[in-house]
Amino acid sequence: MSGSVGGHVNAFGATHRKDSWWVEPAVTGGAFAVWVAYLAWAIFQASYYSAGPYVSPFYAPLLFVDPTAPGAPPVDHALIGQFPTWWPAVLPASPAIFTAWAPGVFRLSCYYYRKFYYRAYFGAPPGCAVGARPQRYQGETALLVFQNLHRYTLYIAIALLPFLYFEAGAAFFYKGEFGVGLGSIMLVINAILLTGYTFGCHAWRHLAGGRLNCYSCDSSAQTQLKIWTLSSWFNARHLQFAWLSLWFILLTDLYIRLVSMGTISDLNTWSQF
Repeated sequence: MSGSVGGHVNAFGATHRKDSWWVEPAVTGGAFAVWVAYLAWAIFQASYYSAGPYVSPFYAPLLFVDPTAPGAPPVDHALIGQFPTWWPAVLPASPAIFTAWAPGVFRLSCYYYRKFYYRAYFGAPPGCAVGARPQRYQGETALLVFQNLHRYTLYIAIALLPFLYFEAGAAFFYKGEFGVGLGSIMLVINAILLTGYTFGCHAWRHLAGGRLNCYSCDSSAQTQLKIWTLSSWFNARHLQFAWLSLWFILLTDLYIRLVSMGTISDLNTWSQF
């Protein structure tokens, strides 16, 4: 369907805009596809995810370890231990299978990510003041009902943060010796960026104080106001934290893999690493 409504061209991709509006959805859509492909590869490869005191954040928390996998950490680093004997042979013995899905769904259902991939992949619409695909508006119904999982995966994302900080802290100790390596610093930065992204979440901001009608009524409301104000600071920068945390966790995983494979050497202060 084409035509003009309120002075706007009403056809898919049609617009009076003179700027390169298509660049943002093209770049964000392509970049996110690359990230998802890398994540899937990293999860199912199930090897070279540990080097010295470093464990890839894609694999935290580390529930099980397959000691026969190259580049795997010691079994005693796992919360439970060695992979169970009943583990299906058709699936790789990858600890990330147990945990990576939760932050993945959290991001996929994130309000910001919905905006960009609705535009980039579904053209609904491709950009502001740009004609969308002819379709009857149905909102987030049918298959898109799964977007409601966002508020629930928020709790899982928050629960995973302490494990990221644990691995970051453990990355400063190798064979009983305290030290600092480039990987240690990267794991700390990764945890901080993911914290900023998680607590800038719209669902968290609403949970922290968005439901209150009166912030001055009692002391507990004042506490919630402070939490909500801090969350609002992160929320105003949600886009930046979304992309920085997305790519930095990939970069951290890639760095640890390259060190584990012996492709590069880690810069550190330890005498034995």
